[in-house]
Amino acid sequence: MTSKEIRELSTEEQQTKLKDLKEELFNLRFQLAINQLENPTRIKAVKKDIARISTILREDELAEA
Repeated sequence: MTSKEIRELSTEEQQTKLKDLKEELFNLRFQLAINQLENPTRIKAVKKDIARISTILREDELAEA
């Protein structure tokens, strides 16, 4: 997911997406722990998406202030 796509979402959609990504990261880490993870690079991608959304949410928060 690119920054442009994230910025097009509403704040509520961004927060929902962030929650979903955190759940996915938890599940990926669990799969890694029990050696059932098929695509280890997905963890890195999910972490980057979480960081992007968090950054954009923070930028919006600071812009409002």
